[in-house]
Amino acid sequence: MDNQTSKLLFSKIRDGDEKAFKKLFQEYYSSLCYFATQFLNDDSVAEGIVQEVFLKIWEKKKVIEINTSLKQYLFRSVRNSCLNIIQHDKVKKQYAEQVMGNSKQNIDFSKYYLEVGLAQKIEESINSLPQKRKEIFKLSKEDGLKYKEIADKLNISVKTVEVQMGLALKTLREKLKNYQNLLALFYIFQK
Repeated sequence: MDNQTSKLLFSKIRDGDEKAFKKLFQEYYSSLCYFATQFLNDDSVAEGIVQEVFLKIWEKKKVIEINTSLKQYLFRSVRNSCLNIIQHDKVKKQYAEQVMGNSKQNIDFSKYYLEVGLAQKIEESINSLPQKRKEIFKLSKEDGLKYKEIADKLNISVKTVEVQMGLALKTLREKLKNYQNLLALFYIFQK
């Protein structure tokens, strides 16, 4: 596609002509994907980048200024996106290496055992509840259902749900009284 044709095509795209955009896409998509794959060695990531470039062109068609040829603009956009991905991956890799380096140091993991014990103790305490009470508790806390929804689902009254939840919470508080400080943190970080 020569420069004059591409300028005319982009002018139509700028006016919202979807057929012109489709023509541009069909003209360059494959070669841009191949180009991106040369940088990234990953076909699916390359395709995603190319699609993102085309999406940005369509979304910003009214404000994009192309001073070079449309072809150069497309290839430069894909190249820049690939370089951004490569740079981002380098940063992630450096961070992972830093974390792995720190993990090789002598770390006292015993402070984390209490949290593991807490999760296990919570699960044991919930499982020790009577069957119906356990079911109501899990529907509320794990599935996030409201008391009315639980009542409808189990074909019981809302008052029964309230009473059973109160008894479940009382039982759990008693069984987990040694973990009360960590219990609040456990539920905060589980969400």
